Amino acid sequence: MSSLAGTTIDVVGGGFGGLSTACYLADAGADVRVLEKNEQLGGRASRLEVDGFRFDMGPSWYLMPDVFERFFGHFGKSTDDYYDLERLDPHYRIFFKDGDEVDVSADRAEVRELFAEYEAGGGEAFDAYLEESESNYELAMDNFVYEDRPRLRDWVDLDVMKAAPVGLKLMGNMQGHVEKYFENPKLQQIMQYTLVFLGGAPHNTPALYNMMSHVDFNLGVHYPVGKDGRDNGLGAVVDAVVDLGDELGVEYVTDAPVAEITRRKDGFLVATEDGTEYHPDLVVSDADYAHTEQELLPEHERQYDADYWESKTYAPSAFLLYMGVEGDVDELAHHTLVLPEDWDPHFEQIFDEPAWPDDPAYYLCVPSETDETTVPDGDTDEYSNLFVLVPIAPDLEDGEATRQRYRDEVLADIAENTGVDLRDRITFEKQFSVSDFGERYNSIQGTALGLAHTLKQTALLRPSHRSSAVDGLYFTGSFTTPGIGVPMCLISGQHTADAVIDDR
Repeated sequence: MSSLAGTTIDVVGGGFGGLSTACYLADAGADVRVLEKNEQLGGRASRLEVDGFRFDMGPSWYLMPDVFERFFGHFGKSTDDYYDLERLDPHYRIFFKDGDEVDVSADRAEVRELFAEYEAGGGEAFDAYLEESESNYELAMDNFVYEDRPRLRDWVDLDVMKAAPVGLKLMGNMQGHVEKYFENPKLQQIMQYTLVFLGGAPHNTPALYNMMSHVDFNLGVHYPVGKDGRDNGLGAVVDAVVDLGDELGVEYVTDAPVAEITRRKDGFLVATEDGTEYHPDLVVSDADYAHTEQELLPEHERQYDADYWESKTYAPSAFLLYMGVEGDVDELAHHTLVLPEDWDPHFEQIFDEPAWPDDPAYYLCVPSETDETTVPDGDTDEYSNLFVLVPIAPDLEDGEATRQRYRDEVLADIAENTGVDLRDRITFEKQFSVSDFGERYNSIQGTALGLAHTLKQTALLRPSHRSSAVDGLYFTGSFTTPGIGVPMCLISGQHTADAVIDDR
């Protein structure tokens, strides 16, 4: 008999954390229902389709393919059952604002040569850095990511003790760590751009996250191609996890914003804004943790007060422009970064003195360079599909006038630094920023990602999967361990389900 047979569980929120948790719980025998606020599943991995253009609105990088294969493998499946992977080459293109341009190839040997061109000994330093990065990746994944350690006593473990000397050495920040290997500022930026995916900055992210370079250069950057009518891109992965849940018996309810979660003697009351009531035995929340605590639970059932959430360091929000344009943009790669010579002022305007960045570092996603299905009639000679993402501080004022001013500045910056002038070619445009993250995803301060991966917000210092105030209430997603990003949220789902199973 399955360990959760006869148990009804509502998962509030259909992001990757909630979808993953639902699969694990259903596989353990529970009757699982996912209640999603918006019109589609996927959470921040929403899709926008209009006028023949299709956009991944949130995550657009497919990294850590081993995590996805592990997830599906748990259920006797493979990613190949749902989608194929196309390795991108180049992985990404970088335009430096001094006029320099580099392609980061899928061929590691070519990247090594690139590093050697920028500074004497750069190739050897690249090899040494990646060797350490791979070692740290294996150490971290085996001991701290796949293995949840929510209590201090969980850290009293032989494997942890063996890993401790390495971990302690990497408690400094990323900037100091990278400087030990590379003098050239551009090489330092290449090794640290992935911090954007963790919602951090070089000066506040632990050096342990140098493992992301192994993810980049060794594991590769891919693009999912859906099978059996599924979308391509990250939408294909959402569809795959949803389809897996279907096969396991998960029920999905969209357009169902939850207004209340209350503990009752015989379980829970979960009420949606339209007055529908559900009565599960247990509840898992994949809604933003702070929103669940402050808005959905009665005050006496909250673990943390408003001061707790106010004291936290949040990952950046974003200013996004989704654009369908006439003609090609072949100067841009599928993933393109535009970086100033000195990006410290941009990070300072995110974390230290919040303001709209004066000289931004930003990202351009151009899926039409790879995928003809993202433009009308598949005509990539006639149309291009792209979005620009500028990381900005959470909680910024983003009224219409401010957005319009910044939109014009960003488009001018793109033209100046990439040679691609989009301004007279845009046939479709949609903006998305701080207030939209708050409205669509109930995101505290409009953060695009959740809690930043600072030293004080890593591992057991992140909020728990279990509520300490309400028996039977659990949490999953990017606020919990292991943290931010699609792969981490998939793993978070397993941690949450394991906690439920252990407790029952």
